[in-house]
Amino acid sequence: MTANASANASPRRTTLYDWHIANGGKMVEFAGYEMPIQYPSGIMTEHLHTREHAGLFDVSHMGQIVLRGSEAVAALEKHVPSDVQSLKPGQMRYSTLLNEWGGVIDDLIIVRPDTGYDLWVIVNASRKEHDLAIIRGKLPSNLIELVNRDLIALQGPHATHVIRALADNDVVEKLGFMNSTWTKMSGIPVLLMRSGYTGEDGFEISVDPQSTETLVSILMQDTDVKPIGLGARDTLRLEAGLCLYGHELNEKTTPVEAGLKWVVNKARLSEGEFAGASILESELLNLPERSRVGIMVDDKAPAREGTEIQNTKGEKVGEVTSGGFSPTLQKPIAMGYVDKHLAVNGTRLQLIVRGRPLPARIVPLPFVPHRYINKGKMP
Repeated sequence: MTANASANASPRRTTLYDWHIANGGKMVEFAGYEMPIQYPSGIMTEHLHTREHAGLFDVSHMGQIVLRGSEAVAALEKHVPSDVQSLKPGQMRYSTLLNEWGGVIDDLIIVRPDTGYDLWVIVNASRKEHDLAIIRGKLPSNLIELVNRDLIALQGPHATHVIRALADNDVVEKLGFMNSTWTKMSGIPVLLMRSGYTGEDGFEISVDPQSTETLVSILMQDTDVKPIGLGARDTLRLEAGLCLYGHELNEKTTPVEAGLKWVVNKARLSEGEFAGASILESELLNLPERSRVGIMVDDKAPAREGTEIQNTKGEKVGEVTSGGFSPTLQKPIAMGYVDKHLAVNGTRLQLIVRGRPLPARIVPLPFVPHRYINKGKMP
């Protein structure tokens, strides 16, 4: 969800740093942490393994913020356009933290656990301290806390079978997409969330750092499970048409421009009680000046972030925010922002790659269909 690096001089390490090294992880600095970009099998193999089996990701660099009590929940609602109060125990909701101009400070997952804390908020690594300060405002310190927890993701069509064998009380059968529960996996207490960042069915697991390596070792005993680095995580989320903070999202981009207007609750918008409400209301009525689109490149060369987007007359109409080669589709794909009058599926464009115009066209997102699982549709 984020690509912005931390300003810290020395990168931090997650609990699994030594485990990554032992498994051949190639470490790079990402969002202020030393993280595995890939393992010996390579990004392409890791990507396809996740699509076909189950990929294990260390995403412990992400922040986990606990909010206690109605006062803290109300403080969060001042900065997000979604309805937080209506979340029922166990439900989760994707939303955006906004500034007064409607720009995205961060994108986040809001969880109302089925027991315990009032809210559990998953935020991006490079933004967590900033987010905490904004939400905290004048709240008493005991109502909001950045907790020391690790986060492990298991993604792919076989993730369900792996989790089902380890979790207590048949919880997998009860969890649909964007639902969560406190449970135990092989006796280890976890917050189990049916969610992820790949477009595949999968789970994210919040666990105490003292138990992280034990849990990962247990998960890895299943031959369907392989470790996956950040390189494949990025190609997977690009195919799924999901935003990455610092690329598709930033403080000068609104959720409406980003194609995330569904995070804006209409009742809360009419009340105008959250940051940037008037800006978003205007954009929803009149359309923003630019829109995020999916782009299929009719060439073999990928278009990377920052690539100029032109219309067929050679006039600049936008810029690529994320791009690369799709392992699933076996062709280059990209996302970017273009002028609103061009944001129509089928519109012909050209992308300027190494000084050469490449033919391209706008296509629907996602590039690869999502395979989320709702209740009653378990494999």
